[in-house]
Order: sequence, then structure tokens, then C-alpha cells
Amino acid sequence: MALRTFTPSRALGCALPLLTALTLAACGGNKVDGATQIAAKVNREEISVHQVNYFLQRQSGLAPDQVDAASRQTLEALVDQELVLQAAAEQHIDRDPAVVQALEAARRELIARAYTERLAQGVQPASADEIKQYYDSHPTLFANRRLYTLVDTAVVATPDQQKALQAQLPTTRNAADVAAVLRRSGLRFGTRQSTVGAEALPLQAVEAMALLREGQSHLVAGPRDAHVLTIVAAEPASLNETEARTSIENYLGGERKRLLMEQQIKALRSAARIEYRGRFAQLAPSADKPSPPASAPALGAVALSQGIPAASLK
Repeated sequence: MALRTFTPSRALGCALPLLTALTLAACGGNKVDGATQIAAKVNREEISVHQVNYFLQRQSGLAPDQVDAASRQTLEALVDQELVLQAAAEQHIDRDPAVVQALEAARRELIARAYTERLAQGVQPASADEIKQYYDSHPTLFANRRLYTLVDTAVVATPDQQKALQAQLPTTRNAADVAAVLRRSGLRFGTRQSTVGAEALPLQAVEAMALLREGQSHLVAGPRDAHVLTIVAAEPASLNETEARTSIENYLGGERKRLLMEQQIKALRSAARIEYRGRFAQLAPSADKPSPPASAPALGAVALSQGIPAASLK
């Protein structure tokens, strides 16, 4: 049987292992169909019980009495997919250069992710003292946390245009004033309103936002666009250490994994011989000027999108 790449429909769902394996009985009910444990045969291709089990194990919250129905649904999705794969093979779509390139990219990403996950298994969880220290050192996220109703104004602007906009923000009293400034400046922008906790803000904005009153704005700069966060309302919404423990533990664990991977990449780069060719030779990073690491996400990791909502651009 040829090697296939399976990505079944939504029915083949999300995370977490399951309980039991699907077995399809042969005529007497005493053994599985063949040594390869065939669940179905579609023309000349086989779908194995192992393939069904693989996707079953990724489904979440499945009760024992739902296993048979989920098994059948999973198998039918695999049958449908196999039919599509066979039709595609007849048209040689699997040999299309774009498809081959996409498959190779997916293979590389999958193997790299598996390596990262295996490396992260050695990361120790944060201790109770570390959690307490983080809680005490970030009062704006916890003890003095605020719940914000914000107007997020996403602006397409160069760094110089962002500086000019930043200088005008103290003169604004609300989101309408911010929009008026942007129109006069000829900048494209889009707005949306939401209610979020301090932990959902970009990390670099948390302290500054805690000092602002209703109607005031803060600019979060970016290389090609910016976000102006205008406070419509803000109210106290403190979290005690017990309530914040899980979020802090997840954040600190994520940070440790990120730092470990950065160190591993640095070590791998040091041990490797990397040569940039052609036009990339001039674009290669200088050895004495390493690229700055990506900034850490805010605790809670529901940071504001860096993209501009195209439908709302003005």
C-alpha cells in the first residue's frame, strides 16, 4: 500500500487520548481481518484499524458508549478521503510541483514540531515559590488587575508616522478623536471594541494602560502597523494567587520551553556550517549582530492581533 498523508475532516477532531481500539471481527468473530488489521478496502487501497485509532485518539471527551459511533464516523471520513485521493492520483495531482512542495513543507514542520515537543518534555514545572514571586511582582496583572472595555484602532503606518501619531494622542479624549486625527493624517485604519482583562494586553502595554483613565489612549507600535488602545471603561477585577496559579504556571512553563528552544537553536547554529548564497549572501545576519529574540507574549496569550481587519479599513 502506498504511503498516504491523511488530514480528515473536522469529524476527526482534536486532542487527548482515547480508551479502546477499534477491532473489526471476521466471519467467525474470533480474529481481525488479516494480519494488517484492515478496517475497510477502497478499490485496491486498504484503510487499517491503526489509521482509525490514530484519529480516534485525538478526539476529546469521548464517552465509552460513543466509541462505536465515533469509530464508524471516523472510518467513513477516511473512506471519503481515500476516494478523493484516488481520484487525485488519477489526475497526477500528487505529482504537481506545488503539491509536492507543500507536502515537503508539511513534513519538515511536523518533524521539527515533534523535536521541539520532545525537547520540551524535560522542562521542569514552576515551583510554588516561583509562582508566588511572579504573582507579587506583577500587581497590574493580578492584585491590581483591571477589566478594560477598549476600542482597538489598527493603523497602517510607518515608524515615523507612528511617532507623529503618538505625539498627538495626549490631545484626544476618546476613540472618535483618535479617528479624526487619523483621517487628517491620511492614514488607513480599522476599529473594533472588546472587553479584556489586563493579561490579554500586549505585555509592553500592561503597565502603561494601568495608569490611564477613561478616554485616554496608548499606542502599541509595530514595524508596519500600530494599535491605538482607547479606554472606554475600566473596572477593578483582581485575581488572588489561587485564581491566578494555573495561568502563571502555564506562562512560566511556556517561557522555559521557549528559552530552552532558543538555546538549542543557538547551539545547533554554532555547531553547523551555514553558507548563504546568491542574493541571500548580502542579506545574511552578521555574526556580531544577532537577530533580537521575539518578544514574549502577554500572560494569558490572548494578545491583540497584529493584522489589520481588512473589512473595517477606512
